[in-house]
Amino acid sequence: MSTVKVHPLGELIRDAAQAGVLPANVTLPVQDVRPWPVVLMTALGAWLAALPLVLALGFMLGSFLEKGGGTYLVAILALGVAVLLIRPRGVSLFVEQLGIPCLLVGGGLLGYALFRDMDDQLAALLLSAVSLAFAAILPRDWLRVLLGLVACGLLALGSVGSHYSWSYGNDSATLYLAWLLALGVWLAAHWLQKNSYDDGAGAPVAAYIESVSTGWVLAILLGLASWSGKTFLLSASLGDGLASDMANELTSRPGGSWYAQLLPFLSVALAVAGAAWMLRRWPSLRQLPAAGVALVLTVLAWFLPGLGPVLLVLAFCVSSARLRVAVAAGVVAAWIIGSFYYLLAWPLASKALLLAAAGLALGGLSWLAARGAILPVGDSDAAPARPGRPAQLGVLAGLLLVLLVANGAIWQKEQLIAKGQPVFLALEPVDPRSLMQGDFMTLNFLSLSAFDGMATGERSSARPHVVLTRDERGVATVKGLHDGKPLAPGEFLMELTPKDGRWALVTDAWFFKEGEGARWEKARFGEFRVMPDGRALLVGMRGENLAPL
Repeated sequence: MSTVKVHPLGELIRDAAQAGVLPANVTLPVQDVRPWPVVLMTALGAWLAALPLVLALGFMLGSFLEKGGGTYLVAILALGVAVLLIRPRGVSLFVEQLGIPCLLVGGGLLGYALFRDMDDQLAALLLSAVSLAFAAILPRDWLRVLLGLVACGLLALGSVGSHYSWSYGNDSATLYLAWLLALGVWLAAHWLQKNSYDDGAGAPVAAYIESVSTGWVLAILLGLASWSGKTFLLSASLGDGLASDMANELTSRPGGSWYAQLLPFLSVALAVAGAAWMLRRWPSLRQLPAAGVALVLTVLAWFLPGLGPVLLVLAFCVSSARLRVAVAAGVVAAWIIGSFYYLLAWPLASKALLLAAAGLALGGLSWLAARGAILPVGDSDAAPARPGRPAQLGVLAGLLLVLLVANGAIWQKEQLIAKGQPVFLALEPVDPRSLMQGDFMTLNFLSLSAFDGMATGERSSARPHVVLTRDERGVATVKGLHDGKPLAPGEFLMELTPKDGRWALVTDAWFFKEGEGARWEKARFGEFRVMPDGRALLVGMRGENLAPL
């Protein structure tokens, strides 16, 4: 058996030459393959060489660039230098990378001048056209992808218009429609590529459309993900800080305009279009399990308007073997489904019920498909493979382990509630209830801020304990950090828990049923159950004079 790897294109050229379609002396074109470490190091060197020159030029021409036609002149010169450095064939990688800072500086100056002198909407549309033009001038696939991404974002910005907020402050339904417009342009470009440039003469245009459209659709996916808001448990993963604040801004507010009410219908229509396209391209999917999956996703698309367009992109890319973009679309679809958790118009129990029903439906459909009971996809008459006994035992063992761990944790908490001593801790006078979001409120107990400055080395060891005393009512007072010495009469320990860079007693949040914010905003004390070894559990909240809530 030959171990020589034949290039698919080379094999195709050889067969075409043998059939007389191509001349006999045609050979495989030499591919410009550059290892990515070489590209990365060369680009780094070029940028280190170019950036000081660009900064020096900026300082020398500062006043000249601020106003008037000087901005346009320098922008055109920088863009021209970028074209001279990047466009020629056979140029060295170092010289090519020198042109990228010039391209960024020229594009940035041109954008500054256009937004300074024109209406924002017109400036964005002009910059989008300029990006597409430079993608045609510069025959570098990776650069065309980036320019396509920029062009799509600028088109969406120009479609929204200057009287609407680009983020989410006014009426983000308009931004959603802008992304749908960009999606329509993307589909039209692929239709044009398929029907007008699928021959040898149109290959350069087809290659241009392919590269630019990749960046274009990535911009659409990113835009729909941000429009849909943050995904499940993102805030808990990021903690407090700038990243968390930015994530909290990703909250879609479609607004009250009449066309905002059409978004669910548009989403469902696009999801159905994606399913119909898959059934047309892959007839083997015309069976109950596949139709059931499409139905479940369509139902979710009604509640999540950003999901429908993404499902259409996913269907198109999967069926046309654009697998990398399909993976990106799948990730964005999962992100958007996760954003359902933060839809505050729904009670949490209702959201959980809908997602659980969708999960059960998908599980049942996959079980039917695995058993081969409904229209097997393959042409073989052989029975579908069934999982062996070791696999079945492994699944059963995993299920039992999950149940054992979950019920063990529940049993521990029940023992702590039953045997722990009741202790009450006052909330910090700075009102933490103003931080209520959805179905929880942030807690900050009195006197714990003194431990926030503890060194990292102390936090890396075992969890520290604080020493407390309590009065006749059971209200506790923190005396200080336990240093290992025996406790005095009336003192007891509580374990500290690290939370978002600070220390908390058990937890820093109290979760409650949605719609009961008025009940829990009266909280003045947290009610704990504490074991002799310092383990504690927050079991309730108390109001003034320890009144139960």
